[in-house]
Amino acid sequence: MWTNINQIYTSHHSQNAWAHLAGTGAWHKVLPQSADGCTNVHVLLATAKANNRQVYVVFDANKNITAAYM
Repeated sequence: MWTNINQIYTSHHSQNAWAHLAGTGAWHKVLPQSADGCTNVHVLLATAKANNRQVYVVFDANKNITAAYM
């Protein structure tokens, strides 16, 4: 789904990145399939937020973010 990023969150914990999406009005975890994958998706979401761009977000059955692109 195409959406804007309201907020993003990450912590010092390994593979702990989240995004609050305008299209759902909820927080969604970036699914930790690999450390690099989690980081790369988080960087893309942060870039979209910083530049006020929409992203296309792909979810799994539990509404975790599995992929994103601009």
